[in-house]
Amino acid sequence: MAVRHLDMQQLRTLASLAKTGSFSVTAEQLYKTQSAITHQMHRLEAALGVPLFEKQGRNRALTEDGRKLLQYASKMLALNDEVFRVFQERQVQGVIRLGSPHDTVETLLPSILRYANQALPQVRIDVCIDRAPKLVELLKAGEIDMVISARFCQDFEGLVLKRSPAVWLCAADYVHRPDEPVPLILADGSSIYREMAVAALEQAHIRWNVSRVVPDLVSIKAAIRAGMGITPRSIELLAPDMRALGEAEHLPALPDITFHLWIRPLPDEAPARQAYDMLRDAWNLPEIVPPVAAA
Repeated sequence: MAVRHLDMQQLRTLASLAKTGSFSVTAEQLYKTQSAITHQMHRLEAALGVPLFEKQGRNRALTEDGRKLLQYASKMLALNDEVFRVFQERQVQGVIRLGSPHDTVETLLPSILRYANQALPQVRIDVCIDRAPKLVELLKAGEIDMVISARFCQDFEGLVLKRSPAVWLCAADYVHRPDEPVPLILADGSSIYREMAVAALEQAHIRWNVSRVVPDLVSIKAAIRAGMGITPRSIELLAPDMRALGEAEHLPALPDITFHLWIRPLPDEAPARQAYDMLRDAWNLPEIVPPVAAA
C-alpha cells in the first residue's frame, strides 16, 4: 500500500477557513486568489475521499468530516510547530534587533514578540520604536535586523503581515464641514499617510489645508482628540473617543495599508533569520519576492 501524506499548507488553510468562515476572506488574509484556496481544498478532499464543505445559504461550512479533520489538523499543526521549536531553540541563541513604527506597537508587535519569545526562548529581542523612514534607514545600515513597515522596500526580503483599511479619523464630537477645506493633521517629514491623503483629496478635487504638523503618533492622537482636524490612519488607531469619516461626509476612500516584515540579508543560522522563517511557516504568511534592482 502506497504511503500517503497530508499537506501541511492545506491543513493550515483549512484551519484559517474554520476561523474566518469565508473562502474570500481567507484568500484575502493569505494573499491568495479565491480559486487557489478552493483548489487547495478540492485537493485535500480528493486525498481523503470525503467532502469537507457543504453549502449553507451563500456560504460553505465544514461537514462533519470537515470538523473531524479540523481537530486532527489543529493537533498536527501544533505538533509540527513544536518539533521545529524544540530542535531549533537548542541551537538558536543571540539577539534579534527588531524595528517597529509607533502604529504597530499595540497591534502587530505584541503578536510577533509573543511568538518569537515562545519559539526562541534563548534569544533576546531588542525593540527599536521610531518613525518608519528612520527604521528603514537603520535596516539598510545593518543596525537592526528586521523592521515592520507599511512601505514597500524593494531592496529587502519580506513577508506580508496584515492588510488594514485606512480611514479618515477625527474626534467623536468633531463637526465636519464639507464646504470648508479639510483640516489635516499630519506627521512631519516623509509619511505614507501624508502621501495617501494628499493624493486622494487632489484626485477628488477636494480643498484641504494642514491644520497641524506633529512629530509622532502620540501627538497625532492628542491633536485628534483636541478636535484640531482629521488624519488618515489605519483603522486600528480608531478609539472609543474617535470616529471614522467617509463617503457620508464626501471624503474619498483611502487605499488599504499593507504591513510588511522586512529582513536584511543574514546567514541561515542568524537568530533573526530563524525567527523570520519560523514566523512565515507558522503563520502561513505570503512571502514577497522584491523586483531585481536595475543594473
